[in-house]
Amino acid sequence: MSCPHLKTVTVSSKGWVVIPASLRKKINLKPGMKMNAEEVEGKIVLTPQSEDPVLSLYGKLAGGESLTRALIEERSRDKNSEETKICS
Repeated sequence: MSCPHLKTVTVSSKGWVVIPASLRKKINLKPGMKMNAEEVEGKIVLTPQSEDPVLSLYGKLAGGESLTRALIEERSRDKNSEETKICS
């Protein structure tokens, strides 16, 4: 029984493996790209490295609450609380 998403590859005597063209196209692998290789639960997992690690992090924190805004609001509440204590 064969699975349509599985591709069979052969390991050469030098440890080389050719990634099938359909998979390379699917994840946009280009010649010369670096890959990270790791063992996970008895399997070899290859992950393309991003070309620029700084650029790969761009936007990762976007969409969350603005920490600057939260800090300004907290300071404003603290100031109002202090003013209330002084005026009482």
